[in-house]
Amino acid sequence: MIYLKRDLKPIINGTGNYYLEAQTRDAGRTDVVVDYRGEQFVVEMKIWRGNEYNERGERQLAEYLDYFRQKKGYMLSFNFNRKKETGMKTITLGDRIIVEAIV
Repeated sequence: MIYLKRDLKPIINGTGNYYLEAQTRDAGRTDVVVDYRGEQFVVEMKIWRGNEYNERGERQLAEYLDYFRQKKGYMLSFNFNRKKETGMKTITLGDRIIVEAIV
């Protein structure tokens, strides 16, 4: 999270705010919430531990989107496997859209 704070601050550059591990009323914690130029971005970060774990993370993010009243969220998955597939994909869960980047 230290690198995230250092790298995110110049991007926002006084135009917005960000919150690390923002707590929801039901004691859930989303990793990053960014308020920037009137928009809010909810970001969940996960380490790749298989499809089932990843799908739980997607559902968790959808719950955070409900809490923050957002239709679109972002998931950053870190995959340290040698034969990993990197890239971006879009997932639809109900009426929520999740943009997932796998690095």
